[in-house]
Amino acid sequence: MIAALLRLFALRPLLTMAILGFPIILLIVVGLFAIYALKFLVFIVLPVAAVVWLVRRLTRKRGAEG
Repeated sequence: MIAALLRLFALRPLLTMAILGFPIILLIVVGLFAIYALKFLVFIVLPVAAVVWLVRRLTRKRGAEG
């Protein structure tokens, strides 16, 4: 059975890529998505959250004194 599959994959390389290549491409896509999500979180979400927190903190102190 295994020999027959190996012979089939050797004779039809496109079928081999379709069967074995799809999971590899899927892993690459998931990895790239995770990297882009992490970059978005670190470089966009956290700085915006820090600025909002800092502005709220400064305006509360000013409002409490006056």
